[in-house]
Amino acid sequence: MTAPIPRDIPDLPPIPGHVVLPPTVVPARAVLIPARRRAVAVFRGLIALLALTGVGIELLTGGAPATALSHFTIQSGTLLALAMLVSARCAWSAHHPLPGALTGAALFYVLAAALVHHSLLAHASSPFAAPEGTGTAWQTAATHILHTAVPVAAILDWLLLTPAGRLHLRQAPVWLLYPLAYLAFSLTRGALLDPGSQDRYLYPFLDVDQHGYKIVLGNALLIGLALYALAVLLVALDHIRPDPLRRHR
Repeated sequence: MTAPIPRDIPDLPPIPGHVVLPPTVVPARAVLIPARRRAVAVFRGLIALLALTGVGIELLTGGAPATALSHFTIQSGTLLALAMLVSARCAWSAHHPLPGALTGAALFYVLAAALVHHSLLAHASSPFAAPEGTGTAWQTAATHILHTAVPVAAILDWLLLTPAGRLHLRQAPVWLLYPLAYLAFSLTRGALLDPGSQDRYLYPFLDVDQHGYKIVLGNALLIGLALYALAVLLVALDHIRPDPLRRHR
């Protein structure tokens, strides 16, 4: 036997105080389902193949593999190739893209290598320019691939195929940690090798034997400031450029 339901249910006592629920912000990636972008995946796969081709040529023709792998250009090209391969897989299988901080860093490093090469190592008026005609035809081809073709392709992917507004100014100092670590690695490597060793210092502006630590560190400071300006420019352009994917939403 059950008790009868009362006609009047007493009101619940009011909750003391004024309770305000905080607003909940749901990121767009949590509610939007990525679409398959197979043409984008193919393009990014080609960029990765191009970068790996340049790296492979350098490893085969640039002397000892350990020396070739010690170059900033080889390391940044390999990092970009890995980022492009993963991004291609995400685009092909409709997975969420890589974080903007990671893809932005990969782009920044290949642009940094290209900037240093074209302004300091290949420019005729630079005191650090290499003499013309040095290196084999294969090494010249690898130089053009890694310092010109790959950065241009990466920029096109960023401008035409990547959502805008994913880079932030707070990321710029973090991106500089890798060039700073590379500077420490390069100077330590040169100090540990015997004086007069071939390729003791891989870049002429970091050659302590020729310039001394004071000038080398001054060169590194100026290059670091230029790279920070490049990072800030990338972030600024990312927030003012049109979003190439907005028209597809």
